[in-house]
Amino acid sequence: MKQVVFTEHAPAPIGPYTQAIIAGKTLYVSGQIPVNPVTGEVVTGIEAATEQVMENLKAILTKAGGDFSNVVKTTIFLADMEQFAPMNEVYARYFDHRTAPARETIQVAKLPKGVEVEISCIAVFK
Repeated sequence: MKQVVFTEHAPAPIGPYTQAIIAGKTLYVSGQIPVNPVTGEVVTGIEAATEQVMENLKAILTKAGGDFSNVVKTTIFLADMEQFAPMNEVYARYFDHRTAPARETIQVAKLPKGVEVEISCIAVFK
């Protein structure tokens, strides 16, 4: 059985998908882009954009009853791999480096709304 997770503290989906799904003890969070959920505006500048994405993920994790310590895997999509270092600096603030999740970072040709970064994650609950 699956359960839909939705919070107004993260951007509403812009297509036929949900913010996240809980299946068993696993949470699958859809890719989050740097959209401010209050204003609907896209946040620009890789550091600010990454911060907004991570805050969107945090809101969804919180709604599901977890936090970043539950995250076991992330996928990061960058419009420009030259932005890896500044993105990574912000991203790293959200995880204990000793127990950081597995991840991959991929440069893509284009992201929704022309954003610079999108991050999805998988979290596991006890």
